[in-house]
Amino acid sequence: MSLAALNNLPPLAPAAPLADKLARSNTVLDAVLAAFAPARVAVAYTGGKDSGVALFLWREALARANSGPLRAINIDTGCKFPQVMALRDRLCADWGVGLTIARPQVDLSAYPVALDKVSCCRDLKIIPLCKAIAYTGTLALLTGIRRDEHPSRLARPYAELRAATFDAAGGCPQHWQVNPILDWTEMDAWAFITGENLPFCELYLEGFRSLGCVPCTRPAGADADERAGRDPDKERQLETLKSLGYF
Repeated sequence: MSLAALNNLPPLAPAAPLADKLARSNTVLDAVLAAFAPARVAVAYTGGKDSGVALFLWREALARANSGPLRAINIDTGCKFPQVMALRDRLCADWGVGLTIARPQVDLSAYPVALDKVSCCRDLKIIPLCKAIAYTGTLALLTGIRRDEHPSRLARPYAELRAATFDAAGGCPQHWQVNPILDWTEMDAWAFITGENLPFCELYLEGFRSLGCVPCTRPAGADADERAGRDPDKERQLETLKSLGYF
């Protein structure tokens, strides 16, 4: 199945069995394997639970195909929780991940972090990500985004051809963004992590349910929305951030 044809598949309902969602994820990843050499594919690994699941599923897909390498891009804004960065380094070493760390070329000691959410995310996340995609020659970026985690993601397809952008910072090259766990729910992710005994950041045991940069992330109660701990100003502008090149 081609990447574009994936989007003709009907979305799976949130209540669908995890086994069905896993099968759909593997269909998506098999399409990526058919379209690109693994060296041109990278997982957008944040250190969070969902991108960790996506990285594991891609690792398994490569193993079934007796192929590799396993590559990932991580955006290190300089404002991430140290626990997340420690997990990133430990997991990537254990799994043999070829990790590219994208860092902003700004002086954080003088930068107005989190003052203007769009500008901050553009400078600290989007520009470094786009440069890493270009530097590594990545043609397909695999993410851990899910439809149920934010209204702006409800209509996202499995595979998105992101057009090249051009600006003073260099822009972003054309690439496919592929979302293999789009149908999954938060509980699906945790059920899979538990069942496969996958490593996860200890901050999830301290009341955090979604992990971003330190200034824009706080714990969220079990009865709140999953991303209730994220800065609301930034959350309102996710669609704008996507238009600038974020996933």
